[in-house]
Amino acid sequence: MSVQLSAEGDVVLLEGNCPVEDAEPLAALLLGHPDASVDWSACTRLHTAVVQVMLRLRPPLRGSCGDPFAARWLDPRGNT
Repeated sequence: MSVQLSAEGDVVLLEGNCPVEDAEPLAALLLGHPDASVDWSACTRLHTAVVQVMLRLRPPLRGSCGDPFAARWLDPRGNT
């Protein structure tokens, strides 16, 4: 799986290709850990379902995403 919670429980890590199957686990982690941020610096591609979860829940982001589409719509810094 390309979605996991850090050992400290305060960061959700997105790594590699995040397919549609990652949308539900991502939502569960973010809802279960509302203060967690998302580190997407190791992410290369986000399925649109994963993008939708992030648009809805708006977690704080760490790093820069390797998926230009996701970065365009989710990164408040405007990094693409």
